[in-house]
Amino acid sequence: MQRVDVGFQIPQSVQEILAACPKYTVASNRQQLFELATRDAVNGVHEVAYDVPGRGRVVEATVCRVKNGIAANYVEPYMRRRDPECMLIADDQPTDKLRFEDEFGESFESLRAETFEWLKTQELALFPFIAGAPGIGTDALVVAPANAGFFALGLALLQGILDGNEISPDFDPKAVIFVAPPFRHTHFKGKQMVVHNRRPGRHELFSYNLYPGPSAKKGIYGVLLTLGEREDWLTAHCSAVQVITPYANKLCIMHEGASGGGKSELLEQVHRQSDGGLLLGVNTLTGERRTLVLPANCELRPVTDDMALCHPSLARNDGRLALMDAEQGWFVRVNHITDYGTDPNLERMTIHPVEPLLFLNIEAQPGSTALIWEHIEDAPGKPCPNPRVVIPRKAVPNIHEGAVNIDVRSFGVRCPPCTSENPTYGIMGLFHLLPPALAWLWRLVAPRGHANPSIVSVEGMSSEGVGSYWPFATGRMVDQANLLLRQIVDTPKVKYILTPNQHIGAWETGFMPQWIAREYLARRGGARFSAEQVMPSRCPLLGFALKSVVIEGQTIPGIMLRVEKQPEIGLAGYDAGAQILTEFFHKELTQYLEDDLDPLGRKIIECCLANGSVEDYMALLPHTVISDDL
Repeated sequence: MQRVDVGFQIPQSVQEILAACPKYTVASNRQQLFELATRDAVNGVHEVAYDVPGRGRVVEATVCRVKNGIAANYVEPYMRRRDPECMLIADDQPTDKLRFEDEFGESFESLRAETFEWLKTQELALFPFIAGAPGIGTDALVVAPANAGFFALGLALLQGILDGNEISPDFDPKAVIFVAPPFRHTHFKGKQMVVHNRRPGRHELFSYNLYPGPSAKKGIYGVLLTLGEREDWLTAHCSAVQVITPYANKLCIMHEGASGGGKSELLEQVHRQSDGGLLLGVNTLTGERRTLVLPANCELRPVTDDMALCHPSLARNDGRLALMDAEQGWFVRVNHITDYGTDPNLERMTIHPVEPLLFLNIEAQPGSTALIWEHIEDAPGKPCPNPRVVIPRKAVPNIHEGAVNIDVRSFGVRCPPCTSENPTYGIMGLFHLLPPALAWLWRLVAPRGHANPSIVSVEGMSSEGVGSYWPFATGRMVDQANLLLRQIVDTPKVKYILTPNQHIGAWETGFMPQWIAREYLARRGGARFSAEQVMPSRCPLLGFALKSVVIEGQTIPGIMLRVEKQPEIGLAGYDAGAQILTEFFHKELTQYLEDDLDPLGRKIIECCLANGSVEDYMALLPHTVISDDL
């Protein structure tokens, strides 16, 4: 076999594929992938289609060039959201995830070879990138069919692309993504599927679908989590922002949570009504509206949107958590942008971008301008709940480059409405102050929550597990739980809050609670509260409730801080909701009680299973939560 020279080192498997395939392109910049995305367009529309044995030609997506980038739409509504059950592990390294062999009764090796043989029949596109950041992460490579140029473009926008003419001669991809879309039909009954194969010295990722979420984004996340397991550090599932108040004070907030938990929304300016006021909430039973006047927003300097490298080399050893963005672009969900003017900053950024963007599940015609409030429909009258736009970091105004030190870690939960007649876990107030031990437990259970727009899911409360990133991890839950606990123990200056979105009790709120919490905490210099300002929540899992919140001279109603005070709920409705939440915690936490769980972690979980008090959690991890000097 004649050796293929692409300008950098490639694995033997890729050598053999490139030597046999009819043609390949090594992309060095995003513009090449932009051109490739619609290269075979007919009447402006490029069909991403494959011949599938037994089915004939199957169109996966249609792609067109628009004035502000590329618009891609999946033919099948199922492909427009991430399937949370799409990961299989092909190797024999330690894992709690489902193994390919257990699912299909045979080794992955035959399918691996079959995938390589199929790739040898295709015109291919490949490009090198760094998963993570230079010096923190790993060299990586993607090998994809050339007709799926939009997928390669999305990956390059998210993870970056290295110029082959300037690439270091010692570049050696330790992670490789192989993309083979028709295999979801021939081998996986149409399901999105991603197979991780952790070989010695090489992490192979087989993407058997074209939705970027499971592979180009969360698949690479899995690569970083696997690397962190070996090197004893975490990639957090979070957004982060440096907030600068009208008085020039600065606060860095990190917001974690399951998919749909408000990570991207943390980076948005608070949404205003036509008169400039803030709609605090609408009562779902009476229709009553509560509003708030906020004269000036804080300035926002976004740091990261979804994945953050928490590498030890970034730390300043000042008791706070140091992090930086793990990605080069952001996968922004825009289902809440339903009309022009909802979010002028994001609208301006996407209508007149500094470089072409990738739009997914947005209705657009060739040559038009893709508008982020024009969502395609999954069925007549039913808009797709997961429209997306991929935005390069450099296209985001006022972006913060490099690492920051976090003052406040927030955790977001999608809450359903709660009433006395229909009690639910939607019993959280505007925000709650959490002891660190309790903050760790929230990250272990990571409720996926109510009406999740980002994934294919069933109704009700389910868990995304450790740090809310467990669906993307390849190893063992207890290992990730131990890493997360050590991270919290090692950063005693960080404060922790819990913020609901969508509903506070009987009130529909959208993401207003976390926006108000951000503005309020920044103005007061962080989450430092005295014993006179907070009280233990009626449900201990919610830590401390606030007695009052005054922002710019306006008092937030008490019913928004302590949900049991809402007449639509009362103590009985609240307690029923608390029982739902408690049972969920007990069910999810027992699986972490492995022999090698950190002893402190065992004590914290046992405290929860014994229905411990807020004071019990404070004693287990005695970082300062209540400040006596205020």
